[in-house]
Amino acid sequence: MSRVCDLTGARPKSGHNVSHSNRKTKRRFLPNLITKTVVDPTTGESVKLKMTARALRTLSKNPKKFGGKITAMAKKNL
Repeated sequence: MSRVCDLTGARPKSGHNVSHSNRKTKRRFLPNLITKTVVDPTTGESVKLKMTARALRTLSKNPKKFGGKITAMAKKNL
């Protein structure tokens, strides 16, 4: 399962765990992904998307922002 947001394209990022003595070890920062079924506003079709919590908030506040991408994902899934 790839950890990529379908709407924003958010991917895992790399960084360091830093201890009190300032030693650094590699780690990954994963996006907060949610699998959600979204209804396409133009066609009325439902599409299952993997999106970040931030994209879900944006979508609930302003549904037109990702409208084109949701339509494209609906066509791709069919």
